[in-house]
Amino acid sequence: MAGKNLETKDIPRSLFGTDGVRGVANVEPMTPETVLRLGRAAGRHFQTSGDRRHRIVIGKDTRLSGYMFETALASGLCSMGVDVSLVGPMPTPGVAFLTRTLRADAGVAISASHNPFQDNGIKFFGPDGFKLPDAAEANIEALVAGDEIDRLHPQGTGIGKAFRVDDADGRYNVFVKSAFPRALTLDGMRVAVDCAHGAAHRVAPTVLEELGAEVDAIGVDPDGTNINDGVGAVHTEALRARVGEAEAEVGIALDGDADRAILVDETGLEVNGDHMLAILATTMHEQGRLAGATVVGTVMSNFGLEVALRERGITLERTPVGDRYVVERMREGGFNLGGEQSGHIVSLDHATTGDGLITALLVLGVMKTSGRPLSELRSIIKDCPQVLLSLKVREKRDLGQIASVNGAISAAEGALGERGRVVVRYSGTEMLARVMVEGEDDAVVDEHARIIAEAIKAELG
Repeated sequence: MAGKNLETKDIPRSLFGTDGVRGVANVEPMTPETVLRLGRAAGRHFQTSGDRRHRIVIGKDTRLSGYMFETALASGLCSMGVDVSLVGPMPTPGVAFLTRTLRADAGVAISASHNPFQDNGIKFFGPDGFKLPDAAEANIEALVAGDEIDRLHPQGTGIGKAFRVDDADGRYNVFVKSAFPRALTLDGMRVAVDCAHGAAHRVAPTVLEELGAEVDAIGVDPDGTNINDGVGAVHTEALRARVGEAEAEVGIALDGDADRAILVDETGLEVNGDHMLAILATTMHEQGRLAGATVVGTVMSNFGLEVALRERGITLERTPVGDRYVVERMREGGFNLGGEQSGHIVSLDHATTGDGLITALLVLGVMKTSGRPLSELRSIIKDCPQVLLSLKVREKRDLGQIASVNGAISAAEGALGERGRVVVRYSGTEMLARVMVEGEDDAVVDEHARIIAEAIKAELG
């Protein structure tokens, strides 16, 4: 079935994109001056009552610039009279969890996820552990741009204080393990894990070992500059090789902030988010645990996932790209499973946001319960030929107003008919245009993806 050719929900705003604020460290908007002001604006936004102390949790990944932004953000919050709980290097889903359990007013993850170390970003969570809705981000953005916070300067005991939470890793460890069936262990299972030199470099191997697995870990030596560098969920070559060398039954690749995972089966093949959604949805549906017999995916989810789910009596609902939109639709519809092809899987039975470790443990649980290898489980879905291209752009003009791009998209949709899809969109976090074309014929898909990409390059490259 043909897809809507232009995605509009994630057109970026001036400060917040589809996943918080992100950019090159020390270049606007990711400068310590702007982040300090962002902290002041967030402090003001989350001060819902004047008769109590407010508290915000701050965690980060392992980037060199994390120290700078942690200090700037904490200073901005404290200057508004907000207390700060510093949890240090912590997976983004761990920040969401700790925000809830520490009963904080909000949480902040300082991370640029899968981006290279030169980048960094700021993600906010509400007191319920969910990412902020657009309206809340718009209000914080307005406070940054306006002059209201310039008039607010608490003094004396009204100034906030910052302190370290020493047992943050242990709290998150216990939380993650609760997602694995209590009646099972990983005894005798050999698992290779790639932590991307990122936020999960300590907790991921520890969790797997405590559940009984024989762990072979790579990407566990962060130095501030090597996060995601040839390792992790977007660079699985090293993990695929390690799975073969270690004769592992499964490999787990996390990204820099560990909110997503890509798995590798025992033959060395990738198991992406679509495959994991199919595996988990099928199992949950058979057990009567899949709410509404529905999975929430995105416009980028492979058509093969839709077919595989439909054959099993399961509906796939699609949203714009971005796990926040997936979660919004899940909450609106009362659904409990959703995610993205990139490995952001959200199980609302266990967490409020994507969690790569929990995702991996849920799939390992299916492997243990069924006694089937991951290569067999991934065969539930037959991928349709799909081409994904990322193109650097100098500006993000409205794609709907560029005649040559629209002409190329229309030609592709005409050639594919009802047996293919075209999605063209901007990245919400980088200066990139994304082109996705899928259909039944590899040659046709490749040709039209190339033509669309060339049209974009000519106008915006």
